[in-house]
Amino acid sequence: MRSLLILLLLLIFAPSSQAHFGAVIPADDIVEAGESQRLPLTVKFIHPMEQHYMEMARPERFGLLQGGQRHDLLELLRPVKGKSTEQQRQFTYWRGEFTIKRPGDYTFFVEPQPYWEPAEDLFIIHYTKVCINALGLEDSWDQPVGLETEIVPLTRPYGLWTNNLFSGQVLLQGKPVPFAEIEVEYLNESSEGSPQLVPPSGPYVTQVIKADASGIFHYAMPRSGWWGFAALSEASWTLPHDGEEKPVEIGAVYWVFSRDMN
Repeated sequence: MRSLLILLLLLIFAPSSQAHFGAVIPADDIVEAGESQRLPLTVKFIHPMEQHYMEMARPERFGLLQGGQRHDLLELLRPVKGKSTEQQRQFTYWRGEFTIKRPGDYTFFVEPQPYWEPAEDLFIIHYTKVCINALGLEDSWDQPVGLETEIVPLTRPYGLWTNNLFSGQVLLQGKPVPFAEIEVEYLNESSEGSPQLVPPSGPYVTQVIKADASGIFHYAMPRSGWWGFAALSEASWTLPHDGEEKPVEIGAVYWVFSRDMN
C-alpha cells in the first residue's frame, strides 16, 4: 500500500514536459479561389501535445512577410480567455483575422514578450512562423523574415501529405546553426479542446532530432494536423529578474500542416 501511494504521488507531482512552443495557427494552410478571403489566426504559448497552456502577454511584434515586404499586424490581435481540460485557471491567448487581398505566399510571424520560466530559471522568447498560400501563386515561401533566430523551410510548407518529409534550416542571426537540436510536437487538440491522443510514455510527447553541420533537419509527420518544430538557442544577452541577470532561451519555431491521402 505504501509503495502504491508513493507511485501515485510521483505521478501527481512529476513535472510535465517542458517543451514550450510559440504557436501561430491559421484556420487553413491554403486559401483557394472561391473560398472566404478572411483568414482567422490564433497565437498561443503552449505545450502542444499535452494541451497545457501558458499565460501569453500581448506580443512585442505580430507581422507578415508577403512579396518581400514586412507588414505590422499587431493591431489585429485581440485577447481571448480560455482554459484547457486539465487546468483550472484561465490563460490568455490571442486571435486576429487577416483579409487576403492578392495571390502569393503569406508568412505570419510573432515575437512574444519574454516569458519567465521559474522551473528553468530563465526567460523564453520564441520567434514563431507559419506560411500559408493564397490563390495559387507560389512566390516566397522560402524567404527568411530576418528574425533573431528562425527556421527557413526547404520543403514547401503547405500542401503536405501525411508522412511527407519536412526539411528546414535553423538560422541564428542569419547564419546556420550546426547540429542544432530540434523539438517536434503535434498540436494534439480536438474540437472540444481536449487532447485527441494519449502518449504511452514521456518520450512520445516531444520528438527530438538533430540538424546536420549546415543546420538542416528532416522529419516525416506521421499524423494529419498541425506540427511544430522548435530549435532552441541561448541568447547572447540576459534580462533582469529580481535584481539578477538571467539567461534567455530563444526559439526558432515553425508550424506546418499535413493531410491524410484519402
